[in-house]
This record gives sequence, structure tokens and C-alpha cells, in this order.
Amino acid sequence: MLTTEDQLALHQLISLYGHIIDERQFSRSHELFTHDVRYDVTDFNAGVHVGIDAIVGLWKATDRHPLAHHATNIIVTQDADGTTRVVSKGIGVLPDGKAGTTVYKDIVVKTSQGWRIKDRVALRRSPEKIPVPS
Repeated sequence: MLTTEDQLALHQLISLYGHIIDERQFSRSHELFTHDVRYDVTDFNAGVHVGIDAIVGLWKATDRHPLAHHATNIIVTQDADGTTRVVSKGIGVLPDGKAGTTVYKDIVVKTSQGWRIKDRVALRRSPEKIPVPS
């Protein structure tokens, strides 16, 4: 069972992602991810990357990376087997001033250094992906 401290730490982790990436402090990526993190940005035509170095390489290779990442709607759950999941929404502001939105689906683990993202899937939100109302 997650404690209140765990919940707060996970909210902090998701928020820290935006600060580190927006300030281009890629050398601090170890504060966000496990060493063997899986980062799936297939929905953005950028593939799947495994390991911190691969993710940093991806970030450094693009000139179209958002200037600002804003995390919101953070929901933390834990499966019966103990798997801890975080779902959040992201708003990104691009260099041209346009904005986009993402849903992040994370699996997080508690390490000796604190909570880290072990698996992240970024899903691009767009009008054609809006679910049909039930």
C-alpha cells in the first residue's frame, strides 16, 4: 500500500520531469528514470528507447522539442501485484507557440534513491483519438 509520502513523492517525480527537460538538464535524467527505463514515443513517430542514454540522445537530436512541459491530472494507482502506475496529462508548448497535449502512462518503482520511472508511454492526444462517448 502506498503511503501519503509515496503519493507526494510520485507527484514530485512527475513534476520534476518537466523542470529537468525544460531546462535541458539532461545530466539529471537519473533523477527521473531507472537505468533500464523503457520510453515509448511511438505515437509521436519517435519509436521506443531503452536506457537513459538513449532517451537523452533522442532529446538532444530534435529541435522541435517543447519549450515547456506542464504535468496535470496525476493519478497514482497500485495493482494487486504491487505494480505502481502513474497516469498524467501533459501540456507542451512548442517553439512556434502552438500547444499540444499528451497522456503519460508510467510504471514506477521505488529505488534506493527514491521513486523512478521504469516504463513510460507517451500518447499523443488529437481529435481523431477522442473516444466515442459511452
